[in-house]
Amino acid sequence: MAKKILIVDDEKDIRDLLEFNLEAEGYKTHKAQDGEEALKKAADKKPDLILLDIMLPKKDGFEVLRELRASRETSDIPVIFLTAKDSEIDEVVGLELGADDYIIKPISIRKLLARVKKSFRKAQPQVNEIVERLEFGDLSIDPSSYQVNVENTEIMLTKKEFEILLFLARRPGRVITRRILLDELWDDNVVVIDRTVDVHIRKIREKLGPRYQDYIETIKGVGYRFKSE
Repeated sequence: MAKKILIVDDEKDIRDLLEFNLEAEGYKTHKAQDGEEALKKAADKKPDLILLDIMLPKKDGFEVLRELRASRETSDIPVIFLTAKDSEIDEVVGLELGADDYIIKPISIRKLLARVKKSFRKAQPQVNEIVERLEFGDLSIDPSSYQVNVENTEIMLTKKEFEILLFLARRPGRVITRRILLDELWDDNVVVIDRTVDVHIRKIREKLGPRYQDYIETIKGVGYRFKSE
């Protein structure tokens, strides 16, 4: 079944260009021209990925993402900001709200398609990858369903947050640098900074809660380590 992508941009030319190229690659697309329409279509169409601009009529992209993450129906849909807003502050805000990536326009169609393909590849377990549930006391991580439970209660992580937690949890006791996380979990064509990793880690810890956030240990000046005990 073709993957569904929701394109959200207030410029018709951009929507049509993305639609043409994505459908040429075999994806099914839906389009929205403002924030309110984006939220409605996200709930109705259940896309596998959302390409979201920030500067939108009615509700901007930040507000759209905030509402997507607050709704159980849409909280786990991967969202990539595709925007002309190129300040580091905007990128950090987007990541803190739960974006999986932040891509600055203009970007070549070839690079964007590569980024979309890689996003979907990462959503599928690799053949040689362990897919069994990982359990650490009352914390469980299920790679097959992208679910994390704390004391039998599911916590809602974004796709990128889940990938980071899983990557660390599969390597307990090993120090993982920020650069390793960036190289393994982000596309080569997307420019991201170390601060990006730190923002995601902070959000993961907040969601794990005070009793479980210490599973992720900060190694000052280096990176992070998952403590299994």
